Amino acid sequence: MKISVLGAGAWGSALAVQAAGRHEVLLWARDGAACAEMRATRRNTRYLPEAELPQQLAITSDLAEAVAHGMDGLIVVATPMAALRPMLASLPDGASVLWLCKGFEAGTGLLGHEIARAVQPRLRVGILSGPSFAQEVAAGQPTALVAASEDQALAQLAVDAFHAERLRVYTSSDPVGVEVGGAVKNVMAIAVGIADGLRLRAEKSGDANQAPGLNARAALITRGLAEMLRLGLALGARTETFMGLSGVGDLVLTATGDLSRNRRVGLLLAEGLALPQILQDLGHVAEGVYSAPTVLARARDRGVDMPITEAVVAVLDGRLSPAAAVELLMGRQARSEH
Repeated sequence: MKISVLGAGAWGSALAVQAAGRHEVLLWARDGAACAEMRATRRNTRYLPEAELPQQLAITSDLAEAVAHGMDGLIVVATPMAALRPMLASLPDGASVLWLCKGFEAGTGLLGHEIARAVQPRLRVGILSGPSFAQEVAAGQPTALVAASEDQALAQLAVDAFHAERLRVYTSSDPVGVEVGGAVKNVMAIAVGIADGLRLRAEKSGDANQAPGLNARAALITRGLAEMLRLGLALGARTETFMGLSGVGDLVLTATGDLSRNRRVGLLLAEGLALPQILQDLGHVAEGVYSAPTVLARARDRGVDMPITEAVVAVLDGRLSPAAAVELLMGRQARSEH
């Protein structure tokens, strides 16, 4: 199969590495100098330095070439959420397209499939998501993903492209649920990172009794899943999707995994660092920072209560300190769990 991966960040590069041994894969990098370096060194030193880029993997900075290569096979959009709209708009009618980005579009509050309907309705579209760190996928460590589309033939095309001995790809016909899970879990990972950061900070100072602990982490993940489910159902998703890979699976990984950029943002906020400095030092996109206000706006529009999301947005905006946000959540009035 001919596969074009549009975007040479960590996740796009990792999928290209994983598929290059079995398919004709072309990786597109926006930056010509970075493209030349990757071809010469067979390394993506900025985004995935640990992984060797196999010789079979072709690399280009010519977008037209990359799109033409994948037209008879599969085009994978591996850009941040902010670039999804222009990328989809540039693709020809009839292309089979998966995107990897997770979140709601800033300004419009739209999910990926809603953007696709608006800008290029004649594309065959879906999303590839699930609990996955790029470094582990590139290294061939066991991973499971879900390909979601209302077009079941496209979901099967994703399986044909990426399912392998060490990478399982399941299918879903609920792209709404998969996309909501992918968006909200990043926000919850910031919340868990904040709580864990406060705990670690208190332990260093020798005053851990009043700080959030592992109990708080479990509560945040569980109640975060409840927020994710409420918003998903309000937008037309199915309950079972949130019990799967793109729901609880991705939430647990992103909230607790040391490789999680969104968790890292929360940890550093708890240390007292300013958000602009955190993002500059991170060097990668942490989608939860940008999608949190949009998640909250979409929830309010549908009358969905999302207190953890509200607290995260208040911290990111500088209206609440991390410690005050945790106290606010713990001080909420008791209610029925369901």
